[in-house]
Amino acid sequence: MSLSLGFSPCPNDTFIFDALVNHKIDTEGLRFDVFLEDVETLNQWAMQGRLDVSKISYGVLPLVLDEYRLLEAGGALGKGVGPLLIARQPILPAAIDDCRIAIPGQRTTAHLLFSLAFPKAHKKEFMVFSDIEDAVLSGAADCGVIIHENRFTYQQKGLVRLSDLGEFWESSTGAPIPLGGIVVRKDQEASLPGKINRLIRKSLEYAFSHYPELPGYVKSHAQEMDESVMRQHIDLYVNDYSLSLGEEGRTAVETLLNTYARLHSQESPVLSIVG
Repeated sequence: MSLSLGFSPCPNDTFIFDALVNHKIDTEGLRFDVFLEDVETLNQWAMQGRLDVSKISYGVLPLVLDEYRLLEAGGALGKGVGPLLIARQPILPAAIDDCRIAIPGQRTTAHLLFSLAFPKAHKKEFMVFSDIEDAVLSGAADCGVIIHENRFTYQQKGLVRLSDLGEFWESSTGAPIPLGGIVVRKDQEASLPGKINRLIRKSLEYAFSHYPELPGYVKSHAQEMDESVMRQHIDLYVNDYSLSLGEEGRTAVETLLNTYARLHSQESPVLSIVG
């Protein structure tokens, strides 16, 4: 059986999925047609029900639960891993509401966390995450919400941190930060989601067993990062929650869904998790 699978080219995702898509483990008869895209593209595709299996931002999860179920394995969740709000120079918190803010996609967890911290900010510009540092440096945006490897490079470019949006989330909720998860279409045969979850976990266990070696698959998609930054990226975003959400992880995701519902004056959706 062949399934379409989407995830980002970032080191955390390619590290997790390398053994699965490159046949380093037994895939139990499954084959995967891989689509490497930025997370906002994957979010949009999930809203269209385009892929069988996909990485998504938890920020879009409330909008796709009719079509998809969440897997326990393969995601990014933790403490101290949240997006950062950066600028060329310090800006007082009260002035941020009137700044032009570059954000990595409308349906991303980063946008949800920014909206929670700065609910009155209204000048938002949505763009691919890798363009945000340059937008701030050029003056096209006053501030930017950065994720992924930009967390490790912004200071080298003379940019300053205004706020850690993850710290705001953790202090407000007491929960780890749900950044991204893996979803599977509900119209698959009943046994398939559990099988995919098991294979993703095996793929990550294989990667962990060879770490700190970096697979060629990770290096070839890492957008000219040096290996130390790749390892920083993996160390920050890939952890025990990536093997399985567990009770604490499930609670964190439910907290995010409840927060989304409150921000949008909606009822909290019903969460279905495959583990």
